[in-house]
Amino acid sequence: MKKKSKVVSYNKWGYIFLIPFVVIYLLFQMIPLVSTIYNSFFENYRSGLKQIGPNFVGIENYITIITNGDLPTYLKNTLIMWIMGFVPQIVLSLLLGAWFTDPSLRLKAQGFFKTIIYLPNLIMASAFAMLFFTLFSISGPINSMMVQAEIFKEAYDFMSHVWSVRSLVAFMNCLMWFGNTTILLMAGMLGIDPALFEAAQVDGATATQIFYKITLPLLKPILIYVMITSLIGGLQMFDVPQILTNGTGDPMRSSMTLIMYLNKHLYSKNYGLGGALSVFMFIITGILSLLVFKFTASEEKN
Repeated sequence: MKKKSKVVSYNKWGYIFLIPFVVIYLLFQMIPLVSTIYNSFFENYRSGLKQIGPNFVGIENYITIITNGDLPTYLKNTLIMWIMGFVPQIVLSLLLGAWFTDPSLRLKAQGFFKTIIYLPNLIMASAFAMLFFTLFSISGPINSMMVQAEIFKEAYDFMSHVWSVRSLVAFMNCLMWFGNTTILLMAGMLGIDPALFEAAQVDGATATQIFYKITLPLLKPILIYVMITSLIGGLQMFDVPQILTNGTGDPMRSSMTLIMYLNKHLYSKNYGLGGALSVFMFIITGILSLLVFKFTASEEKN
């Protein structure tokens, strides 16, 4: 009986330690989520100085979001810029992770280089966007160097061309997050049993064969985690394109993301449409994350 009471008392402390998490989750995630879904069924916006609603309109807000045609366009923009940033990011992170964890290379000052590659992750995205906006403006230093080097005949307006703006957004996201991805992949690589690499080397496997046949398959859980979290972060892309394009998503709304579109509804106090768009984003994120997980899991089984 005494042993049982001790187990019960220990379990009690576990539940007590969970209380702060549960309270924070309910206050800052569950309640706002339920409130957003609830508001999505109401007409609630401001027209000039006049407040319209809240009036219950059912699924009318959802129909409006679907029929106006903007949602697929902004989803496409978001996914394009995420893919353009994620592909070089994961390649660079895998390369750096393999270098840093390879004992045969005996790289010196690893701590210094790991700190350097992680530093961009500590800089605010808004500061990054302002820096790149200044660097790549018509009168900025990049244009000045290109003209002086006679690469450009005249200053190139990066902000008025679709793919130059998308490339800048993707490059900034890659630069900010490749250090974090490298640390995660390095942790996974260091968790692999060194005996596997030694056995492969004894059997005459090359470094490339070891990487593709041992390292990558055993890194799949970390890669799935990185891909899903990066996808969720990509769908929430806001601050970099917002500041770089001054909130317009120009040229021709080609860099307008889903969150920028949502922000326009919230800025205009249209809480009904904003709530409906938030629910759509929640569903889209869940579906895409599930597809990534299922696709990678099915490959692993095969």
